[in-house]
Amino acid sequence: MVTFIVLIAVGLVLRPGQDEGIAREFNTLHTGVIGSVTSAMYHIFSPVPAVIVTILVAGVLWWGQDLRTGIAFGGVVAVTWLPTEVIKIVVHRARPDVALLPHPFYPVQTDSSFPSGHTAFIVAFVIAATYVARDTRWRALVLVVGALLAMAVGLSLAIDAVHYPSDILASLVWALAVGPAARLVWVDWTLPRLPFLPQLPPEAN
Repeated sequence: MVTFIVLIAVGLVLRPGQDEGIAREFNTLHTGVIGSVTSAMYHIFSPVPAVIVTILVAGVLWWGQDLRTGIAFGGVVAVTWLPTEVIKIVVHRARPDVALLPHPFYPVQTDSSFPSGHTAFIVAFVIAATYVARDTRWRALVLVVGALLAMAVGLSLAIDAVHYPSDILASLVWALAVGPAARLVWVDWTLPRLPFLPQLPPEAN
């Protein structure tokens, strides 16, 4: 709750064009192959594909491990990511002005800019995946690949100039702060109270 209030306060203090110059500088890179890749990244991690990917991964975890793991993964992603949409509505910060950009992104995004939902999703996804892999030999690989992917998404958003850099940074801080709390609330407190899930011994939590 504290992070939620602080992020709203920060968003309300930031003026729409406060880091417009930085956004414009990043957008000068939106040419050729780089522009095509960054635009593709934006579409791949848009809300609908993001939900589909999360459901698919949760399903794979259910099939490969158990229902609890799948639900735990999906829940951590959702609890970390979805509140940023509420913050967007409250802050209502305008997106970078496409008329001032050298390579504007089309179609023009009309929803609020602060914070970045794409960034919040990918960081939440990496956090949830790292928790799933924490007791396996894949943990370090998941963490490294996930961190690189999150960096690539954040950089793509900056180059597309669909968000101000401050939007991206705010979502990174949000996800890193809320992700562990989401795991505590969802996995440790909520899942043990769901009657259709088998209870695990304390040392397995």
